Amino acid sequence: MVLVAGVLAVALAIGCTGQAIRTERLLAAAGFQMRLANTPEREANLKAMTQHQLIPHEENGSLRFVYADADYCKCVYVGTEAAYQRYQKYAMRQDRADTQLEAAQMNEDAAMSWGMWGPWGPWY
Repeated sequence: MVLVAGVLAVALAIGCTGQAIRTERLLAAAGFQMRLANTPEREANLKAMTQHQLIPHEENGSLRFVYADADYCKCVYVGTEAAYQRYQKYAMRQDRADTQLEAAQMNEDAAMSWGMWGPWGPWY
């Protein structure tokens, strides 16, 4: 039981890391700038921020969007409204592509004639 819980925790962590990597790639492609938490002060500030969410902040009269990741890259991504709009467009395209890939894989699995391979079970 403990082993199963451990495996699930690792799988969840890998899934979260994968999502963070995907998001950060899209942010970079959209024009967000990355800043590393390369000092103890920046690292402490980073850990205090909301993690793995795009949060709007107003700075000097202009709107900026901030994405903090203290777990994977130990960095902050900051982008303008235009970069945020590009990110939204890229994320929507990526979601659509992921959905199409998943549908294609399900269709391929459905086309497989599993019955011709004989019975399955733990006795083999």
